[in-house]
Amino acid sequence: MSKRPSPISATVDFEADGVQHGFLKLPISNDESAWGAVMIPITVVVNGTGPTALLTGGNHGDEYEGITALVKLANTLDAKDVQGRVIIVPMMNAPAAMAGRRTSPMDGGNLNRSFPGDPDGTVTEQIADYFTRYLVPKCDVVLDLHSGGRTLDIVPFAASHALDNKDQQRQALEGAIAFGAPTAMMMFELDAAKLFDTAVESQGKIFVATELGGGGTTTPERLAIAERGVKNFLIHYCLIDGKLESPSEPQVYVDMPDASCYVQSEHTGLLELTLALGESVEKGQVIARVYDMTRTGSAPVEYRANRSGLLVARRFPAQVNMGDTIAVIAEVVDSLG
Repeated sequence: MSKRPSPISATVDFEADGVQHGFLKLPISNDESAWGAVMIPITVVVNGTGPTALLTGGNHGDEYEGITALVKLANTLDAKDVQGRVIIVPMMNAPAAMAGRRTSPMDGGNLNRSFPGDPDGTVTEQIADYFTRYLVPKCDVVLDLHSGGRTLDIVPFAASHALDNKDQQRQALEGAIAFGAPTAMMMFELDAAKLFDTAVESQGKIFVATELGGGGTTTPERLAIAERGVKNFLIHYCLIDGKLESPSEPQVYVDMPDASCYVQSEHTGLLELTLALGESVEKGQVIARVYDMTRTGSAPVEYRANRSGLLVARRFPAQVNMGDTIAVIAEVVDSLG
């Protein structure tokens, strides 16, 4: 069944040469604003003919590395330096970003679990629908910048996914490697059906994702990785001229073949991780302990690694609940693809 046109309108002309700063406007009516709108900042930079890149951050509102890098790029990218079109949306889920939350305070929606979206759905579903039906079809390549937000810390990496279309998979993997993060990954998602990733890949577009740190903040080192990576991405896909800048140390390749890479808590309590982010792990090694916070004298529950590899992600807060991901272990490999 066909869907009605999106209620979102753009204040920019996607076809006009030059640099435009504007908004994606979604009408709302609530207690604070009877005739209001959600205003999602967008920048469009166009110069002649060429490919189109869609650069997105703030899919989750507490992941600041990508938001900051794209705000800076939107403020500085000159049309004369572009061949084709670059669409920059630093805060896809603007309500969540303004609130400093992973999910939207307007409807509790997790944008990256809301695709392909619905023009008649919640605010979050309407945003997802606009990207799926209006922005993604305009583009050739998509870079979606994530990090761990307030609850995870993650080794900075760029990633692609295993796809049925092997040429599409190859092009995305090449882009993930070219991004130039310290680590490049073939990533396994626990449930990909409603991700932005899947909405893009299902349209045959090239999609690269990142995880660039976490903890609900930025650091100079991780922001530098994000900014360098965005530039490398645009160079690799021929939108700007330049030479790819490699990381200072040889890039590490890791693979996440299945769900055993994720270690999730079956208990609630105080979390002690026994190794640091980026350290090597041996199968069977104790990687975490969870202590009962309601009493003393109780032995902690130990969690052991299901596989050998590299600790690429860890829970950031020390308190943990049942179902929380404690750690993610990826297999170090010689090559990807």
